[in-house]
Amino acid sequence: MKYILIFLYVAMVVVSCKNENALETEITKINTDLKVERFDKLFAKVSSDGLPDLKTAYPFMFSEKFPDSFWLAKKADTLQIQLFNEVDKEFSDFESTETEIESLFNHLKYYFPEFNPPRIITTTNDVDYRNKVIVTDTIALIALDSYLGAEHEFYGNIANYIKANFNKDQIVVDLANEYAIKNTYHPARKTLLDEMIYYGKLLYFKDKMLPFKTEAERIGYTESQLNWAIANESYIWRFFVSRELLFSTDTKLPRRFINPAPFSKFYLEEIDADSPGRLGQYIGWQIVRAYMAQNDIPLKEMLMKSTEDIFNNSKFKPRK
Repeated sequence: MKYILIFLYVAMVVVSCKNENALETEITKINTDLKVERFDKLFAKVSSDGLPDLKTAYPFMFSEKFPDSFWLAKKADTLQIQLFNEVDKEFSDFESTETEIESLFNHLKYYFPEFNPPRIITTTNDVDYRNKVIVTDTIALIALDSYLGAEHEFYGNIANYIKANFNKDQIVVDLANEYAIKNTYHPARKTLLDEMIYYGKLLYFKDKMLPFKTEAERIGYTESQLNWAIANESYIWRFFVSRELLFSTDTKLPRRFINPAPFSKFYLEEIDADSPGRLGQYIGWQIVRAYMAQNDIPLKEMLMKSTEDIFNNSKFKPRK
């Protein structure tokens, strides 16, 4: 009997892998064709004579409340020139990132047939890392000066846990996250579980859109942080349940377990120092994965489901 069960398990894994490979082959055939517009390079080289044409081509990049003299002075500013040079050095070749964005768009088109690829425009924004990527229905702006590498001198005054993902490999992950937000419905998030399921939806969305990225990259963890979360999954879950945190509306809980932070706050000395931040997001991700494994529904439909529906029908059990 033992060997029969092992055989059945192996057979299921093989079939699953074949199905996934077939799906990825089908998605590749969509072949979204895109061209990245390097506005950052165009602006760095613009002259007074060429500025009117650049403003005509990219009117949304120039606030009308500032005269041309402002933009020309900004372009000639010493610090701005240094910024341009560092971006140009790091992104002299954009081909690998462009390939990843094309793959993301192929997956978006497969799961959301109504999706129309936007214009991809790169820029700089004075290291405003809270707005690294901005997405509308027709445009996706990527601020390259927030992806120069975590150790870059420009980020010296930024907390380590924030700048840890300031690298080019994270561009497509951040872009996918913006599309996850655009396509995910969730009513007012009142409880910790609401927050967990919402972010679990976003992460599951990235599972489907970014199969070429590792799990650690999708959640923005290092491999060691992800391994810690996996190894302690059962403990984290028991902590939430035993302290009745799941349905709590305590406004401090998102800061402890959901929001970006250097570590999660269990208020236990032996745990906090080693834990990564956002463990509530991680557990929410596992709940949504369990729900999708138990229920044969399309991605788009799951993204509209309530916290109660997903939690009650997930049959979630943490890894031990």
